[in-house]
Amino acid sequence: MTLPRPHDRSRRFDVVLFGATGFTGRLVAEYLAEHYGASSDLRVALAGRNRAKLEEIRRGLPAAAKDWPILIADSHDRASLDAVAKDTSVVCTTVGPYAKYGAELVASCVAHGTDYCDLTGETQFVRRMIDQHHELAKKTGARIVHCCGFDSIPSDLGVLMMQEASKERFGVPLQKITYFAGETKGGFSGGTVASMLNLFEEIARDKSVLKILGNPYALNPEGERKGPDGSDQKGVRFDRDLGQWTAPFVMAAINTRVVRRSNAILGYPWGKDFRYAEVMSTGKGPRGLARATAITSFLGGFMGAAAIDPIRKMLAARVLPKPGEGPSKEARDQGFFVTRFVGKTADGRELRGRVAGTSDPGYGETAKMLAESALCLALGGPSEGGVRTPASTMGMLLVERLRKAGMTFEVR
Repeated sequence: MTLPRPHDRSRRFDVVLFGATGFTGRLVAEYLAEHYGASSDLRVALAGRNRAKLEEIRRGLPAAAKDWPILIADSHDRASLDAVAKDTSVVCTTVGPYAKYGAELVASCVAHGTDYCDLTGETQFVRRMIDQHHELAKKTGARIVHCCGFDSIPSDLGVLMMQEASKERFGVPLQKITYFAGETKGGFSGGTVASMLNLFEEIARDKSVLKILGNPYALNPEGERKGPDGSDQKGVRFDRDLGQWTAPFVMAAINTRVVRRSNAILGYPWGKDFRYAEVMSTGKGPRGLARATAITSFLGGFMGAAAIDPIRKMLAARVLPKPGEGPSKEARDQGFFVTRFVGKTADGRELRGRVAGTSDPGYGETAKMLAESALCLALGGPSEGGVRTPASTMGMLLVERLRKAGMTFEVR
């Protein structure tokens, strides 16, 4: 068994970006090169299956990245993954759907005590990695941090920010927090679509996946998978605290589970009676009600259609964006997102918070969040190994990095 390693710079690389030839992978590479490439202290390598494509991507990066090494590895070739994992402090991967292409890389990182971060929003994949690797990762020192993009950084770090503010101002944690996905402008990620369609394929093969997806505490440690929260919102509701109509939020299915896992593996600093929910805010009055109704109907129709095999295949082939596709730079730069938090203590005192980004949430801001997560793992202080979450591993250090990178994290 590999012994725990200190989180220092004893390995050849600080960060290896795996999947640099994909659409989001290119954006992460560009971000690292533009913002950190001039630093002689940061050692980055690009990894993937195709050397020619990797060299082409490197040529298109800022000059500071011209000497970044290229490593050849395949998602299903364990020997090649081992060679990458043992040579770097952190593997940062954009190769999804992770349920299809991510398991061997996680196993390799765990075996070699290598930190890892990804963009998955696949609850069933994260649960498998917890069940298979958490205990060994604690022994080897590997910090396996899933969900380091739009799902679930705003949720997980937003809640942490709110709880830290509550303890500072009130001396107690918030007993309940609601996340409201608000104004957003951005393209629909082809990788996200591929992950959703793969989930329906898994359900068709194995109905037990539905049990995992339906448990609000599915990502909590074994024996701690119950609590006060029920199912995610499925219909239209009016929220009196925000004063707006709300609809279901599709990403709640992963985000809420990540937040609850953070609370659990941190030792329940927010209490075992802590409650958390995510919804989409749609506005006030008749227009807000109409939007909430339309969103709810669309989500229900999409999920129902995607569950039917012929329709799912047609959607994948003809209608939805493919992995590797995405919006232009101009469109990404015009994007943004705003999320709001309303939290209350057990005795009714209230805090409100806001997390926002200034570019397309699924691409520009996601690339920023993943890159900064990788750097926080590589250059930040040590924390316990295991299959963890952003809040429980990088915490307020990552909040500060993201603030400096242009994101808003504020409480009032």
